[in-house]
Amino acid sequence: MLEVAPWMTDDLRSFREQVKRFVASEVTPHEARWAKNRVVDRELWRKAGELGLLCADIPDEYGGSGGTFAHQTVVFEELGYAGDTAFNISVHAIVAHYILNQGTEEQKRKFLPKLASGEMVAAIAMSEPSAGSDVQRIRTKAVLEGDTYRVNGSKTFITNGSLADLMMVALRTGEEPGAKGISLLLVETRTSPGGYRVGKPLEKIGQHGQDTCEIFFEDVRVPQANLLGSVPGKGFYQLMTELPYERLLIAIGAVVAIERAVKLTVEYVKERQAFGKPLFDLQNTRFTLAEAKTEATVARAFVDRCIEECIAGKLDATTASMAKYWTTDLQCKIIDECLQLFGGYGYILDYPIAQMYADARVQRIYGGANEVMKELVARSL
Repeated sequence: MLEVAPWMTDDLRSFREQVKRFVASEVTPHEARWAKNRVVDRELWRKAGELGLLCADIPDEYGGSGGTFAHQTVVFEELGYAGDTAFNISVHAIVAHYILNQGTEEQKRKFLPKLASGEMVAAIAMSEPSAGSDVQRIRTKAVLEGDTYRVNGSKTFITNGSLADLMMVALRTGEEPGAKGISLLLVETRTSPGGYRVGKPLEKIGQHGQDTCEIFFEDVRVPQANLLGSVPGKGFYQLMTELPYERLLIAIGAVVAIERAVKLTVEYVKERQAFGKPLFDLQNTRFTLAEAKTEATVARAFVDRCIEECIAGKLDATTASMAKYWTTDLQCKIIDECLQLFGGYGYILDYPIAQMYADARVQRIYGGANEVMKELVARSL
């Protein structure tokens, strides 16, 4: 299916083979250890950076690979087809795009080369104990003192939390209520003086290899020059502008997971015997998989169109919201149906479908809960 995608080229096919080899040698063999340790190896980031996988769609003048969104998509897809949910370069790439599109020239030249090389690992600190999808409830605050911000507050559910060298923090820089006082601040976690602290990895249902943590700021000092875009109070606008990129990445991950689930299940039911014949010979099995394959094909067509729109710089927030909520709902539905066909083995983590079931659930929550996505779509009607 990928080979006939409208955005595929010979260059991308060659790039895909390179990425596939990297994933097979540097990612897949270590998944179990990362899940046990709740974090990937720091060296993995540098290795990926050397091959140009971390910022494949960032211009080469800023240290990126100079490709398009299609190149970055190939990286995400190959990680997904391998079943990886530990090496979260999507958040890293999202931060790079915030800096590219919303940052000052100085910020681009300072941070993007380091993100592209893997010298820095990026994370986004948006959610708080009392503020998830409702960004306007953010309470973490930055007070300007001379040419330095003093930051206090806490964040939770932070992907790449323990590894992050660069934390893009959504916080309040003004007294205005709601969205008006929100800004985005780039916190260099290893060098910013003050009480920056990372909590222990959170125990999650799935995606165990990701270092998802709580973050605490106590009088952390950050240069005023690290305010994204240099103008305070623009954070909510910056978030709304860049969120379609993030939501499309989630949709791509959902479609890849759906395709992988169908493939694994077809292979299993053709080998598994029930009532003296392959499980695939039972009509219920065939019809269930026929429906799943059809839905996977429809989802792929929709997401491929979104990828084309993103490459062309035309992806709008409404379409991205549709893609995010619909594909992740479908991901959970199809993986559940596929797991059922595995019977008792589908409940055993030795079988990939069980881990996929656990990993999928958060897709409907992060990047904006699906209920919020529906509200955004409804506003366009």
